[in-house]
Amino acid sequence: MPRNTTIAATAAATVAPVRAVPESDPLRAAAWMTGAVIAFTSMAIAGRELAGQHDTFEIMAYRSVFGVLIVLAVGGIAGTLRQVTRRSLHVHLARNISHFTAQNLWFYAITVAPLAQVIALEFTSPLWVTLLAPLVLGEMLTRVRVIAAALGFIGVLIVTQPFGGPPLGAGQAMAAAAAIGFAGSALFTRLLTRTETITCILFYLTVMQSVFGLVCAGIDGEMALPTAQSLPWLAVVGMAGLTAHFCLTKALSVAPAGVVMPMDFARLPIIGLVGMIFYLEPLSWGVIAGGVLILAANWMNIRSEAAKRR
Repeated sequence: MPRNTTIAATAAATVAPVRAVPESDPLRAAAWMTGAVIAFTSMAIAGRELAGQHDTFEIMAYRSVFGVLIVLAVGGIAGTLRQVTRRSLHVHLARNISHFTAQNLWFYAITVAPLAQVIALEFTSPLWVTLLAPLVLGEMLTRVRVIAAALGFIGVLIVTQPFGGPPLGAGQAMAAAAAIGFAGSALFTRLLTRTETITCILFYLTVMQSVFGLVCAGIDGEMALPTAQSLPWLAVVGMAGLTAHFCLTKALSVAPAGVVMPMDFARLPIIGLVGMIFYLEPLSWGVIAGGVLILAANWMNIRSEAAKRR
């Protein structure tokens, strides 16, 4: 078996038959994505407010513990906990290691770099999905995909301005690395959504990342307990993170990715305004120009994929 199809074939051999794809409903998808954008923005604000009170491992640990409680409560009421299976544990593990690493890098980045810059760099994730898809999903690279990835990389250079601009800080580097981790998470999620339910995916997301977070947060023998000041923000991170994943997954379940993912770019101007209003962060021309180029690269890739399906 070719090496680049091993993961996809192994996953396919251990899961149930693929469910039928529902008819597209862009209006419902837009409603779900509105919820996702609000939740992601809320999580960024809460993460910034927690800086200095908890490190990123502690934030992830508490976020995931909140998530476990919510999933168990909602799944128990809805009667969907029986949908949790063990047939794709290896894919869940790979997905959550990738996502846990990326999320920790992202939480660190938003505490030391301008919010708009972090989000602009995060938006390179779909381009990394394109480049990594041959390794995980066995997909072929096309000329359009390569051009889109190159344009996106130029957009990153404009946002970060490593030559001639302010020195490139750790926050920008961590944000760029987080985008690669989120891409890996998206690829493994794509495998899981073919056969697993939202309850199953969110259950393993919260449980596995609770374990990762608690181990990493306590490995130095010190773990700051929530305070009256930090507890509300930790609750916001937990609820917003889970809500964002739920809304995004629901949006992808009622409309194609080519319709859904461009809606996520609304986060860039929104988070830019949040940074200006609440944290007095300037919205530089580089963030705007680079963000537009990254958006154009992703849009070109999305349109090309949509044209193939027609």
